[in-house]
Amino acid sequence: MLRGDYGDSQSSMRASNLALLVGFWLVLSVTGCTVGPNFRSPVSQVPAGWAGLPTAVEPLTSAETDLARWWSVFEDPILTSLVERAVDSNLDLKQAEAGIRQARAARGIAASGLGPSIDAAGTFQRSRSPGFARREGIIHGEASTSSLYQTGFDSGWELDIFGGIRRSVEAADADLLAAVETRRDVLVTLTAEVARNYIELRAFQQRIDIGQRNLKAQQDSARLTRLRFEAGFVSGLDVANADAQVATTASQIPLLEASAQQSIYLLGVLLGHEPAALLQELSPAAEIPAAPPLAPVGIPSDLLRRRPDIRRAEAEIHSATARIGVATADLFPKFSLSGSVGFQSSTSSSLFDWISRFWSFGPSATWRIFDTGGTLSNIELRKAFEEQSLIVYRKTVLTALQEVENALVVSTKEQEHRQALEDSVVANRKAVELAKQLYVEGQTDFLSVLEAQRSLYATEDALTQSNGALATNLIALYKALGGGWRSAADADG
Repeated sequence: MLRGDYGDSQSSMRASNLALLVGFWLVLSVTGCTVGPNFRSPVSQVPAGWAGLPTAVEPLTSAETDLARWWSVFEDPILTSLVERAVDSNLDLKQAEAGIRQARAARGIAASGLGPSIDAAGTFQRSRSPGFARREGIIHGEASTSSLYQTGFDSGWELDIFGGIRRSVEAADADLLAAVETRRDVLVTLTAEVARNYIELRAFQQRIDIGQRNLKAQQDSARLTRLRFEAGFVSGLDVANADAQVATTASQIPLLEASAQQSIYLLGVLLGHEPAALLQELSPAAEIPAAPPLAPVGIPSDLLRRRPDIRRAEAEIHSATARIGVATADLFPKFSLSGSVGFQSSTSSSLFDWISRFWSFGPSATWRIFDTGGTLSNIELRKAFEEQSLIVYRKTVLTALQEVENALVVSTKEQEHRQALEDSVVANRKAVELAKQLYVEGQTDFLSVLEAQRSLYATEDALTQSNGALATNLIALYKALGGGWRSAADADG
């Protein structure tokens, strides 16, 4: 009885000691230091205002609700439908969402290093051992065979004393954030591309309509010239000039039709369909959606919080900084707890008898004290990656500022260009009417009519292109501002 009590007390003591040891190592792991530099958000010097914004115009507030669905300012239900369908089915966006899932899985792999691992194993081994005996001066071989059955669990736990694993998790978190911002950047580009190609399609359709209307007017003039030639009022040169202008105008329409159809094909691919999927829906001509004069540009510092490519570049700096800590942790020793428990027997029938049990537990430490400078070189490598990421961030900020300034100046100048073209179209229409009237009355030659019609067609076509440019410039401004995603409600895959 006393012996049994003594055995129980010994087991209890071993269990207590084991619990204390595990607790000590756990506290040491949690409260251990974290080597390597801590991430600090980069500081960027940006101007207080926009140089390309007209001085008489106050910068509008770039509220998130204004930029998230910027395409709605065109008030075109077809455009809105195309954008929404592209967000649902675009393949580039789906690829970016898969990248988010990859980053999440990688983060889970990194975080798994913070906890223990347990493996289950079972083995069976049959072995033969030779034996020798001397009898009456003669050596006799006496072989023996044995069996070994073993099953149980092996466990291991690297204690993150110096924070190498925690830095790995930190880097994985930053990589996940970068993947989320990549998806948002794809979303910004996608919405802008859908809108731009839609505007270009409508512009091509309007140019085709203008070309056909001018072609009809030129055909009427050519018919009138031919009648006057047959009556002997004009020479054959006027007929040839009229026919040449008709042919020239007619030759430009098929090119515009081809461009319009290519825009439909591109929209189909952007929506994740075969190129011709939208032909029936988009082939009927429609007006170019009217563009408001200016987008809510806000102030330059808004870009640092709004543009996904800038946010992604910042996350990449964070990831590179954390990986310096991962590399630095290799300079210090690594501590682990390992153990195993199971059953071992020479017969299968007694494998799970209590007396067949075995266990082992103990800490271990490893310290790489010499590796020909490999660890130090790895630290320098990671520092260079961090420096490179910081340079990329600064360049991304400058590029973003440039894109907004470019969009502002071309939008402002295009409005001036369009106003001049409107005046030119009005004047050219009047010139065509006067030239035709004077020509019929015999007061001028056909070259005046020809030149007036040619100028009218050119200015009407240019005005249509300018209307399209106003819309596409506004789209470029919204894209440069980072519009098209929602921070709280967007689906990050």
